[in-house]
Formats: sequence, structure tokens, C-alpha cells
Amino acid sequence: MRNIALFLTYVGTAYHGWQVQKNAVTVAQTLEAAAGKVVGHSVKMTGCGRTDAGVHAKVYVANFKTHSQIPVERLPYALNTHLPEDIVVTGAREVPEKFNAIGSCIRKEYTYLIYNSRIRDPFYVNRAWFYPKHLDENIMQQAANGFVGTHDFAAVRSVGTQVRSTVRTVYYYNIERSGDLLHLKVCANGFLYNMARAMAGTVVYAAEGKVPADGILSILESGNRTLAGPTVPPGGLYLSKLWYDDGEVAFHVG
Repeated sequence: MRNIALFLTYVGTAYHGWQVQKNAVTVAQTLEAAAGKVVGHSVKMTGCGRTDAGVHAKVYVANFKTHSQIPVERLPYALNTHLPEDIVVTGAREVPEKFNAIGSCIRKEYTYLIYNSRIRDPFYVNRAWFYPKHLDENIMQQAANGFVGTHDFAAVRSVGTQVRSTVRTVYYYNIERSGDLLHLKVCANGFLYNMARAMAGTVVYAAEGKVPADGILSILESGNRTLAGPTVPPGGLYLSKLWYDDGEVAFHVG
């Protein structure tokens, strides 16, 4: 039995997230159907994480097991012939049996895009959050710095998937402006449900003066979701980098 890791990129607008669901079209379901046609048997994909409905992935890693002997370098081309235009497999590699796309992932980076202009741009619809009031990226950065470190992030998550612990480590949270586009880049060893979007909403609230830019640690220590900012729309969120190391294989993408 071969263990194959797939590298892909997708626009999530048309999908109800990654995870297979009974009554909704998802990325995993679409990829599993394509892979089944290529390898000649049903396939179970393990993804590197759950992306919500409407969230995109600049990079994504999934793995599956197969008896098929199709050369790994041919798999992307074969899969892409069976996939819609908004999901593309960019590479594939054979990995050790114990490799797991989510379990072997040690860090992730999400990027949230805000189109900060008085006039909306139609090319950023469902690709960035249109925010017409000017945001001061320096205040946003001050707030973002408060998230860095190992903390309990219960105050910036939505009720959803049960987890053993809400403690995570954020390695960096950088706010960058390029013209009218703000890039909010956050890297952590794991993310809670809606955590990246709630963090983005909180730094925007800091720029609006609705939460103190130097008060993020107090918000986290409170564990009170109502003290933080809102969960911002999904269309501006992208999974942008992944780091892997399971002792046998180490790499990063993005």
C-alpha cells in the first residue's frame, strides 16, 4: 500500500469547506471523487486541516492510501483532468506509511486580506474583505503583537469542533500594507475553529478604537469571546504556508 501526499491549491468560494459533508459540496468530496476515478478504487483523503465554507488555500496538503502503481509524477496531471477549475493539484510525492497530512503538520500560516479603500474593487469580491474606513496598520500591528506567544485562545474561537485544549502557540502575526490591500499573516502550531478570523476582527477593532491595542493579553486571559472582535467574513482568508516534520520527512510549502 502506497501513501501519497498531494499538494493542491483551491478557491473555496463554491465549497462548504474541506471536510466531507452529507448535504453539501466540499473540497475533500470533490478530490476523493477525482482520485477514485484515477486509481480505480474509493479513496479517503486526510487533509491538513478544516477550512471553513468560502475559505481559500494557496497551499494545502492531503494524503491517501492506494494500491495503484501509477507513477507519482503523473498523478497531478491525471487528477486535474477530473477536477473543476477552482481546485488544482500542483504536485504529489510518495511519503512514509505513518505520514499524516494533519498529524505531521507542525505549523500553519493563514493570511487574511482586507481591501481597505473607499471604493470597492469587483476583482476582490469573495477574495478580500472590503473595508471602506481607513485602518491604521501600525495600531493593528500593536494589537497583533499581543497574540504572539503561548496562550489560551478560547476568547478568539467559535463554538464548534471539540478540542482537548484551547492553548496554542502563535509564532508571528504580521500586518503588511500594499497600497489598498492589507495582509494579515499569522503563524501558529494550530488554530481553533474560526480563530484566525476572530483574531483579524480583533485587530480591526483595535484600529477602530473598539478594543485597546495594548489589551489583547487581557482579552485572552479573560477567555471571554464577547470582549474580542467579530469573526470576519471567510472570503478574505487563505491557508498560505505549511510546515511538516514527523521524524521521517520534513518540508514546508508556501
